[in-house]
Amino acid sequence: MSRSRDEQLVLAVDLGTGGPKLGFVSLTGRVSWQDHIAVETTWLPDGGAIQDAGVWWDVICDATRRGLASGDVDASAIVAVSITGQWASTVPTAADGSPAGDCIMWMDTRGGRHVRPILSGPVAGYAPRKALTWVRKTGALPSTRGGDPVGHMLLAERDLPGVAVAARWYLEPVDHLSMRFTGKAAATHASQTAAWLTDNRELDRMAYDDELVALAQVDPRKLPPLLRTGSVIGEVQPSVAAELGLPPGVRVVTGTPDLHSAAYGAGAVRDFEPHMTISTTSWISAPVPFKRTDALHGIASVPGLPTGGYLIVNNQDNAGRAYQWVRDMLTDGDHAPTYDDLTAIAATAAPGSGNVIFAPWLSGERSPLDNRDARGGFHNISLSTTRADMVRAVLEGVAFNSRFLLQHVEKFAKRRFDGIRLIGGGAVSDLWCQTLADILDRRIERVAEPLHAGIRGAAIYAGVALGEVRPDEVRGLVTVDRTFRPDPANREVYDRLFAEFPQLHKIQKGMFARLNGKRPT
Repeated sequence: MSRSRDEQLVLAVDLGTGGPKLGFVSLTGRVSWQDHIAVETTWLPDGGAIQDAGVWWDVICDATRRGLASGDVDASAIVAVSITGQWASTVPTAADGSPAGDCIMWMDTRGGRHVRPILSGPVAGYAPRKALTWVRKTGALPSTRGGDPVGHMLLAERDLPGVAVAARWYLEPVDHLSMRFTGKAAATHASQTAAWLTDNRELDRMAYDDELVALAQVDPRKLPPLLRTGSVIGEVQPSVAAELGLPPGVRVVTGTPDLHSAAYGAGAVRDFEPHMTISTTSWISAPVPFKRTDALHGIASVPGLPTGGYLIVNNQDNAGRAYQWVRDMLTDGDHAPTYDDLTAIAATAAPGSGNVIFAPWLSGERSPLDNRDARGGFHNISLSTTRADMVRAVLEGVAFNSRFLLQHVEKFAKRRFDGIRLIGGGAVSDLWCQTLADILDRRIERVAEPLHAGIRGAAIYAGVALGEVRPDEVRGLVTVDRTFRPDPANREVYDRLFAEFPQLHKIQKGMFARLNGKRPT
């Protein structure tokens, strides 16, 4: 029986740092069933951060079977598997697709000691000639802190001999999971973005750049073959299909970083259509037709969507994480306030939070300032400051940080962004959405079911890859449930407070370095 594209389903997996979200979603973005499973990160004393990639597979298999048994999903309607999620992590993978070791997470800095002798120098910590080669070709360069695939691969090869011997491939998490389904190792310019080993001026060239691979001193034989973004890797292996209860012939499309699926999940896939994520972290992005880098503010354009071109990339480390932090601070014993409780408290404070400003740099910052030593803080607290002022100040502080970023993103794109599509957990709060609209002075369009944007985007991306959805249809497939417009009554107070916000880092930069920078050993 033939089915419409709204009836054909995708097994969509969004592998976040906190664990996978799995859903059965139509090619046009309708969610039939979904679940989220938490996975723990293990922190090692020497800067290590790892997860068990075998646990990912186990919980994904279990969730798939539960979804199929729920009565909400017709297994015969499943036509594709699409994986999205975290990037800049590395899974050492055996020839059969099983993990050859733990996933080395994007927070893992153990490889920094191997990267620094290769890249370090006098200009912002880098050797100028090498840095220029990398930025010219890729748009950015490996971190001397080691928290990306180059550092991870060097760590495995030089410090983890058992892992190095067992690893046939070093894969991004989305590519590793795709291999678990298909048995085939594959990657794309998009999924390999954080490795910085492809010449991104030539997106049609399906090869790594020999000069960059040699500079990085990584083993090219362990880099996965490159396919075009938005292509089909192959079908789900018969043994895996039988284990999970999937029909034969289900196709697996190339995996994507969460940035790319977010663009689809927000319905913002045409050039200069902006979207913004307020999740654990935050970013402001849009497809653009050019490759460009603003190294000073941590903004670049990276290999983009299947239609070609690039996506603006940047990241602010603490958005929803800051709200989680304040919730934890207000937890008393077994009583933990819900996010709705916090929002109700914040709503009792007037816009401007009694002139209290919160800087959300709780674990440092990346964009539009790159300072991992920076730390957060409440500023201008007085005896009259209330708990409500402080909770609201956290919401406003994240919004001020977003405005700080938006200024530089708009300069990067050389145009004003308005009608910004908003996704992520923070978008659930009407108060936070309105605060963003007021502080950014931009129209904010909240996408319906913003928490499902990752799996929705992965499914629509699969629809495009399979030729069932046209790129020019995507915006219309994603519903906006409410538009928030700036309230002119709040303009003066927010402009006055924001004028102080960027100065907080400038004034305290030296203190951050003295208190939080690494001391000589």
